Formats: sequence, structure tokens, C-alpha cells
Amino acid sequence: MPRLLLATFFFLSVLSGCQLTGSAPTQTPEGVTWIKTVAPPPGSAQVPYQQFELDNGLTVLLHEDHSDPLVNVDVRYHVGSAREESGKSGFAHFFEHMMFEGSEHVDDHGKRIKEVGGYNNGSTNRDTTQYYQTVPANELERVLWLESDRMGFLLDAVSQRKFEVQRDTVKNERAFRIDNVPYGRVNETINQALYPEGHPYSWPVIGYVEDLNRVDVGDLKQFFLRWYGPNNATLTIGGDIDVQTTLAWVKKYFGDIPQGPSIPEAKPQPVTLDGSRFVTLEDKVSQPVLVMTFPTSVPETDTTTRLGVLANVLGQGRDSVLYQSLVQTGQLLSAGASHQCGELACTFEVYGVGRQGQSLAEIRTLLAQTMTQFEAKGVSDEDINQIQSMVEADNIFALQSVDGKVSQLASDYTLYGDANRMNQRLSRLNAVTPDKVMESYRQWIKDQPAVNTSVVPIGRTDLVAAPANFIYQRPEYEQAQTQSQHDTLARREPPENFDRTQIPAPNGSVTVNVPRIYRADLDNGMHLAGTVSRETPTVTLQLRLPAGTLMEPNDQRGIANLTATMVTEGAAGMSAAELTRALDKLGSQVNIDADSYHTQITVTSLKKHLGETLKLVNKTLRAPTFADEDFDRVKAQLLEGLASRADDAGWLASQATNQLLYQDATFRAPEGGVAEDIAAMTLDDVKHFYRQHYVLRGSQLIVVGDLSREHAINLANRITPWQAQTQPTAQVARAVPKDYDQAQIWLVDKPQAPQTSIRMVRHGMPYDATGPMFKTRLANFNLGGNFNARLNQNLRQDKGYTYGAHSGVYGGRQTGTIEVSTDVRADATHDAIKALWQEMAHAQENGFSAQELAYLRQSSGQRDALSYETPWEKAGLIAHIEAFDLDDNYREAQKALLQSISLQQLNAQAARWFDPNDYQIIVVGDASRLGDSLRQLGLPVRTLALDYR
Repeated sequence: MPRLLLATFFFLSVLSGCQLTGSAPTQTPEGVTWIKTVAPPPGSAQVPYQQFELDNGLTVLLHEDHSDPLVNVDVRYHVGSAREESGKSGFAHFFEHMMFEGSEHVDDHGKRIKEVGGYNNGSTNRDTTQYYQTVPANELERVLWLESDRMGFLLDAVSQRKFEVQRDTVKNERAFRIDNVPYGRVNETINQALYPEGHPYSWPVIGYVEDLNRVDVGDLKQFFLRWYGPNNATLTIGGDIDVQTTLAWVKKYFGDIPQGPSIPEAKPQPVTLDGSRFVTLEDKVSQPVLVMTFPTSVPETDTTTRLGVLANVLGQGRDSVLYQSLVQTGQLLSAGASHQCGELACTFEVYGVGRQGQSLAEIRTLLAQTMTQFEAKGVSDEDINQIQSMVEADNIFALQSVDGKVSQLASDYTLYGDANRMNQRLSRLNAVTPDKVMESYRQWIKDQPAVNTSVVPIGRTDLVAAPANFIYQRPEYEQAQTQSQHDTLARREPPENFDRTQIPAPNGSVTVNVPRIYRADLDNGMHLAGTVSRETPTVTLQLRLPAGTLMEPNDQRGIANLTATMVTEGAAGMSAAELTRALDKLGSQVNIDADSYHTQITVTSLKKHLGETLKLVNKTLRAPTFADEDFDRVKAQLLEGLASRADDAGWLASQATNQLLYQDATFRAPEGGVAEDIAAMTLDDVKHFYRQHYVLRGSQLIVVGDLSREHAINLANRITPWQAQTQPTAQVARAVPKDYDQAQIWLVDKPQAPQTSIRMVRHGMPYDATGPMFKTRLANFNLGGNFNARLNQNLRQDKGYTYGAHSGVYGGRQTGTIEVSTDVRADATHDAIKALWQEMAHAQENGFSAQELAYLRQSSGQRDALSYETPWEKAGLIAHIEAFDLDDNYREAQKALLQSISLQQLNAQAARWFDPNDYQIIVVGDASRLGDSLRQLGLPVRTLALDYR
């Protein structure tokens, strides 16, 4: 039922609220200038902040939020792939990787964040590069030390060795995210056809492999000198901060870093097409897809706001025009629309996903007919009011996390020079009228040329929308032609006025706000557990019904998910579209999903609309329509989805794990169900599962939000059983493990795969909070449980085989697994398996060091400061406690065990559970290419034909 919002610029950026400009703080350090204070009134969705500028041009945005003992720090540079030169694509993203490789006074940036319980990462898009971290509030100075060191002191730490390893890592990331993923090259293909050669958006952010091969470490250093000065950066800090102390630290660490060259303004570069282009992309996919891409206006204008509204009405959500006309009727598997903007240009996309073998020419006709029907009907005032309600709710929910607020401020300032753009966007949205939306439709979409991208299975060009009239060919670039015009920039040497090798000490300690849980067993059969959270006027609920996949009959695997989907197809005389519209008008969302033991109904609502939202949820659960035509369509769509799973290497590896470890049919079943079982299901089967399992007796209700315990109990008691439980509860399937006498390699064929997915798997232990499973999870931390663990350091950082390698210890109610996983380039398969084996054998035989134990304790000691910020996180904690019947303070018991566990105890768990001889090795890749090299490892190699039954 929730509106399926695409990642459009409009809906990521439209916010509401008004602001007041206040006076300057009482004092600022020398060299720091106050610019303005934005202080919105209570209840506004505007993020309050203060803006400062250092003498070297660094912009500083500070947002105080004392609700949780944490801080988020975002350093955003105004450089992305659009600032690259032709022939050197991917350099901005490549450089992002290099920024994590240490600087002059810092050995390992990520490790220094992880060891205090924080997390960090970075991202690159077409327009900006972002580095962010969240840490306990007392470690803010450490983060500023780290970020300033790589801004001012990176180059002496850059080596040819680091350069080569990270270049390999980026290539592996491209294979992992794009080349070995179904539909992974679609956006790249569209941009090649839409933008002329040399346009900054014509090449992919991650780059082309041949360009990555062309650059050298000298190019990297010049890129840093050109773009990574403080005058091209925005430092945004939000959370539990003291402004005066923070400014003093910012001045200390960043104030002496010299300015870089002046940065030219990035002016918009919208494009036009002389005529429609037809492009064909053959891919390892099952379903054909047509994407129609129309170039539109520049960002942050009245036009982009109207096109955002158009995209919402036309193709976002179950009540949208495309969904109702084409998906609800069963003509397409999926259809939608979006309007997306970068800093330089915007595009409007309409897409349709067909069934296996369906002609994209037919789909293009269907899309065109639907848009013609849409034009005749137009957009209504009700449509616009509905969108405004959604925006209001989205703004309030966005205030639940500090990192979301910080990211919004940083993005707006970096791209537009102003972090306070709320009123402008709200004014544009309020000025939208149906006529203006349709005027934009006729100007930019109707009968306008577009890039029509046909994505078809390899060898099925007969399915394309039209023969290709555009074939992209990259020009040949010679080394001499790609020399940067900025390749003579001189080094900028910051003065060292203090000892930067010293890691700043914590600024005191933090007090973790652990949620206080209340409980009640209600007369209607529900068990209620919740906590009060008043940071925003919102409520999150999770109703967990005893209707999980482990309760499915062995010949009806998939019926829990099918039933959950059917429940959302309409109820109590309301269609799915009508339910969606009603929820959107309230700004509420409802999701229904089945897991192993429950079907979970998740509700998010503004407090003021909670009563109306729960009435709609009650209607949905109490009287689902269960129409024959809906069932036929949903089942057909589900079967099409199941057919496409074999396109995904990760899914193949997961299914191989289930098949190798379990004998029981339910545990072996693929996620989503078994196609043969689903094909035989009837609507009566769904009704039977609903009657048996959609009952309040034995259910759980979790409530987190701006409600008192008494209010929550009162609401829960109003939920009356919609049916009696007349049948006995179905038995939960029991896990029947498979055992093996020795390690073996199981080869799953994925022809022509550029990467190989490797898994080493074995049975583990059921979940426990402080027992053997938890202790083994502690032991795994330094084997493969974090970025700096042995597996990732070996395969990614040292050898460049992969984008990432990790291991995990997983425990459920009945059983558990231990799994090692990585995706490596195909030619490194043999060596990667050998390296994994050796690392595990070393851990099993020799254990870990005292230094690794200290790192484990450091990194986990303050982690809870970040664990309970949002209502979703609080609800997750409560659900976990309830599922495993844990003490409310079990996290304290875990922390005590962490501090007391000895190295001998930790190594005993490693000796018991990390012996590679106890693992089965799954290899998903090109069997014709891998077979001989795998046999050289000296283990039995067996071909595994996956059993989807």
C-alpha cells in the first residue's frame, strides 16, 4: 500500500517550514567569521543551523541536537564526476577511495573511527564527493583531527602501492555494482545516448576501466591539489555539540590549511535532442525493460517542481496513472515515472517492465496510450493536495536522524550556496496548479524526442522497441591527449603549529539513552511492548502476526508472502488505489511483509493522524477483498519475479547455501517461495492461510513514538479480533541439517560472469545473547566482522581481488550459520579461495592477538551511543528482545562480557568454529573458465544444480 517514491530530486529536496535569522554568537575564534543563524519556530521542518566561514574559505554549518549522545560530521567537496576530463572518467570516485588510505599523521582513517564505536563512509556522485562519520559525542575532536589531516596532509602518504591496490578495488566495485548485476549498465547506456561526447554527465560516475588504467599517481596528486582545498569544501556538524567548543576545534584543525585554486562556477548544461534515439542493451536478464528518457530543464526552478508533481501523479505509487492502467490490469509487471536532477541538467523518465518474451514495441505503445489517456484526464487539485500532505510528513520524519539533517544542509549549501532553501521550495510547491503541471507535460514530454533504451535478454533483439538508430562509440584517447591543464599546481604546505600525531582524547564520557520498555498483555490476545519517544510528533508501530514462512505447508512454500501481498490489494470496499490515496493524504505509510516467524505490518504516522491511519489498517486486515482477478495478476507477477532470480549471482549463492545446509523443504526453499508450489496455489489456499494465521492471539504489537504507555494501551485495546482462531496453530517447521565429512567446492555455473561469488558456509549455533554464539561473534570481529578485519585487509587492501570480503556469525531461534563471503574478479578465484582458507586456518590454529582484542573492546565499548537514535532503531531493539525473550538490559550484560572475556576464551571459539575443513565452499561463476583452476586446490569439485523445490 505505500507510495513507492522513486529517488527523484523533487521529493528528496522539497521541505516545508519558515525561518528566522538571528544574531551572531557571543564570540567566535579569531579567523572564524559568523555568517548567519537560521532559527525556525517550534514544529517547523526547517533544520536550524548556524553558518560560519574560516579565513581560508572553509564553510562551517553547525546544527545543535541534544536528543542523543552522538555527532555526525560531513565534509563535502564540490567535485564529482562532472568535474573530470574526457578520457579520465571515474577519477573523482577513485580519489574518494584514496582518501581512506591514510594521511601524513593518520595510519588508517576508518580504523580510528571504528575503534570508538563510530561508523564512516564516503560517496561520490556527478556533482559532489561526501565523507561522513557518526561517532559518540565525546569523540568529535577526533573526527575533526582525522578530516583535517586528509584535507591538508594527504599527499605524502600517497604511494604507488596504495594507488594500484585502490585502482583494482574500484575495478572490482564496478564489476560488483554494474557489470555483474542485472540491468547494471542501464543508466550508463542512457547517459551515453542522451548527452553529447564531452558533456560532464555523459560518462558514468564509477568510470570506464580503460580510463582507470590510463591514469597514474601523478594525476591523482594533481586532482587533490585542484579540488580538495578548504575553499571548495563544506564542513557540516550536527548533534550533541557545544558551538563554542566546536568552533575552537574547527579553527585549531582546519584554520591553517591553505586555500586551493579558485573554483569556477558549475553552470547548468541542459541538453536537447533533434529526434528520438533508440538504443539496444543486451544483458543477462529475464524480463525486457523499456526506459524513455526526456531531457528537461535545469534544477531548482518552477519547472522542476511541476515536473516532480507530474512524475508523482503519472508514475509513483499504486494509485498512479501508469500503475492503474498497466500494472493493475496485468499488462506489465511494473511501470513508473520519475524526474531526476543533477546540478547541471534534469531528465524525466518513464519505464515499463514486461513479461518474459513480451515485445518492447508493444510496451512502448501501451505507455504512449496511457499517457494520452492521462492528458485527457489531467491533474486535479486533489492530486496536488495529496502530494503536499506527503511532503509535510516526509519533512517531519526526516528530522528523526541527525545524519539526515546534516546531509540535507551540506548538500544544499554545496550545490546552491545556501543551506536555507526551504521557503523557496515550499513556495514553488504551493504555487503549482493542475494547469501548470499539464503545461509542463506538453512542453517537455508530449511528442518530445527521447532516448528509448530497450533492455533485452542476450540474443533477443527481436524484442526491442525499434531498431537502434544510435550506437555509442567512445573516442580513442591517447595518454598525451589526457594530460590535465592543471598539471603544474604546486604543493601547499600547511604549517604544523601543534603535534598532529597525537590522537585527541575523548571529551568526557557519554550517557546512553537506553529506551525504557513498557509491556502489557491485552484481552484481545496481543502482547504489547513499547517505549516513549517524543523527539518528533510521530508514531511507529509493528504488528507481528503468527504467519511466517516457517508455518507454510511443504507444498505451499511462498504462501505467506502471497497472502501478505493479497491483503494489500483492497479491503472493505476500497481498492488498493483508494487505500493508497487515503494513506497519502494522511502522510502515513503501511508495509506488510512476511519473515520466518511472522507477517509484520509496519505503520508510520504523524501523531495527529494516527487514529485515522489505524482505522485504515484495521479495514485492511479485517476484510481483505481477495478478488479473483487480483489473485491471478499477483500470482503471475510473482512467478515472473521468481524466474528472474537466477540472473543475480548473490541470490544464487544464497540459494546454494540453503540447499547445502538443510534437508527440510521449508528451510531449503528459495526466498519468496517455490515457483512450482505458487503455480499450483489457489485463492482458497490464500484464504485458508489468512484465516488460520491472521489472528490477534499470539501476536505482538510494538509501539514507539509520541505516546504515553496509557495512550498506547488504550489504542491497542481498541483493536478487536476480526475473526476467531477456529483452527489449531500450524506447526513451525523444524530445521534438519545436512552434515558433511569434508570440505568440498560446489560450482554453480553463471556463464560469462566477470566476477565470481564465493561463499564458505557451515552450521553454527542458535542465537544467544551472552553464550557461545555471542562469543564466537566477538571472535569473528577481527576475522571478517569489520572493514579492518583480516579477510578484507588481505583480499581487498593487500591484493586488490575484491570490493570487499567479510564473515558473519548468524543465529536464529532454531539454528545458525557461519558464512564467509566475497565477490572477486574471475581470474582471481583460485587465489582468493586459497587466501580465505589460509586466513581461516591461521585464526583457527593461532587465534588472535592482544592488540586485536583491545581493538574489539575499543570499537564496541561506546557503540550503543549510536544504537537508539530513531524510532525504527528503538522498535528493532524491542522486537529483538521480545523475539528471544531477553532481559531489557541484555546489552549491558554483553558489554560486561566484552570487557571480561579473555584472549584464551576468544581463541577457543576460533579454534572450535573457524576450521576451514568444516566449511563447504560455494563458487558462483563461469564453470568453463573456473573448473581447472578450482581442481588445483586439492578439494573435491562438484557441479551444483540448484534445486528450486
